Amino acid sequence: MTKHPHDSDVAFIQALAELLQKNELTELSVKREYGEDDSLEVRVSRQAPAIVAAPAPAPVAAPAAAAAAPAGPAAAPAAADDPASHPGAVTSPMVGTAYLAAEPGAEPFVKVGASVKEGQTVLIVEAMKTMNHIPAPKAGTVRRILVEDGSPVEYGAPLMIIE
Repeated sequence: MTKHPHDSDVAFIQALAELLQKNELTELSVKREYGEDDSLEVRVSRQAPAIVAAPAPAPVAAPAAAAAAPAGPAAAPAAADDPASHPGAVTSPMVGTAYLAAEPGAEPFVKVGASVKEGQTVLIVEAMKTMNHIPAPKAGTVRRILVEDGSPVEYGAPLMIIE
């Protein structure tokens, strides 16, 4: 592991995550040498069945929510859409673990229906033992939270919808 943090390491890891997703790989392992006794070893992996299975529960839950609260014809098409393509989607900038609160047992950063300001922390994605605060890209209202606390997330995965 590296003795000195390098700013380029985060960008390097994000680029590896993009390569993993873009090329439909399941694992990448790389070692960077910076000098004598100074290196970075990174292993980025994903489980292909989990990625295929993960979207399946959302369409099942969405029609049930639409049927339970018939808000009109606009509600049903919105529920069937892919959350990642929604204009208010907040996506994960990296592979990691999503946390909805600052620490176990604490109040979540936001709840459905909460108003948020641009730049406000809405959740955390932990990657390589680093807690990365994910800011709201715009001001609005949290309409959906698409991840559970402590769940693994992929690069580009939708985390929540802010309208």
